[in-house]
Amino acid sequence: MTLLQSPRTARSTGGSTDWWLVLACIGASLIGMVMIYTATRTGLAVNGLAGTYFVKRQAIFVFMGIVAMLILTMLDYRIFEQFATATYIVMVGMLLMVLSPFGSHALGAQRWFSLGFVQIQPSEFALLALILAVATYCSRRPEGLSLRDVSRLLLMAGFMMVLILVQPDLGTSIIMGITLLVMLTVAGLPGRILTLLLLGTVLLGIVVFAGGILSHYQILRITSFLHQDSSSPGLAQYIYNVNQAKTAIGAGGLFGTGIGHGGLTNLGYVPEQQTDFIFTAVGEQLGFIGSAAVLALLGFISWRVLRIAMQAKDILGRLIAIGVFTFFTFSVFQNAGMTMGIMPVTGIPLPFFSYGGSSALVFFIAIGLALSVGARRGGVAGP
Repeated sequence: MTLLQSPRTARSTGGSTDWWLVLACIGASLIGMVMIYTATRTGLAVNGLAGTYFVKRQAIFVFMGIVAMLILTMLDYRIFEQFATATYIVMVGMLLMVLSPFGSHALGAQRWFSLGFVQIQPSEFALLALILAVATYCSRRPEGLSLRDVSRLLLMAGFMMVLILVQPDLGTSIIMGITLLVMLTVAGLPGRILTLLLLGTVLLGIVVFAGGILSHYQILRITSFLHQDSSSPGLAQYIYNVNQAKTAIGAGGLFGTGIGHGGLTNLGYVPEQQTDFIFTAVGEQLGFIGSAAVLALLGFISWRVLRIAMQAKDILGRLIAIGVFTFFTFSVFQNAGMTMGIMPVTGIPLPFFSYGGSSALVFFIAIGLALSVGARRGGVAGP
């Protein structure tokens, strides 16, 4: 019996679609579109564009994501095992291509493919490919993971992470590493190997920071939340972003200023508010109570996915679900935390809220994978 399995959930008694999870995801995405609209309409009007420009684009990807989620729910997750290796290879190819002249360069990074009116970020899809590849590899070793197996998995994940770091996309690399570590732990990684892995992770972090692997601006961006009262010119830009975010959230008070009535949101005082800092629009307009409700909704989604992992009837399903759970939950914690100044600014989007077609699709697909596991798990999906 594995780490997340109990005697009650070990029984395979059939399953059903978790419609509570489906509705929660759709509800979160709808609230997110309202926040995107309020955060962008004034700036768009100043530039002579329709206030619905961003929200219409987001709506297209939300619709596509919902369709993809429902299709995946109907499919048996075990068929993905047959395509896990091919999917991993394709994603590695895309990560290499995005660094070539085929990739699009913007804001000092080369992370996207520009396809006319839309940009696709392959690094976000790469995380899903890694979840499937790791889950498949571990499920084929029911006797447990050896040091050799762990070495192969680290090499497989590490290659992707290096390609993503080069873009640069530090946030996705970090969340990829955390997701891998949690999946290996749940897969039954021996304690001695887990200890070595944790020590190696700490050592790697020291080397990355002290060895010049990260650029100076990346180090400043990560560490700026530790020096929010600093007057250093080098930290000014990053501290400004965090301070503006905290000011916007604080301006909401207990009940908020009301949807569409946030002064800091309407006047565009928070940089990148529709993407990295969308939670500030929630905080100002909905206040503490509304923000808590939004976090509770996202927490509910996390709990339903974790519940699916606990009730999964095999190793493959359990690891897919726990990978999705880790990816989703850490994204929420990291994004909300950085807007409050308690986590570093890494550019990780807030699931179902941040503007971005790739992000919307990836989170819906991830939940679809978990729903597929849940529909074939032991137990019935009730409230």
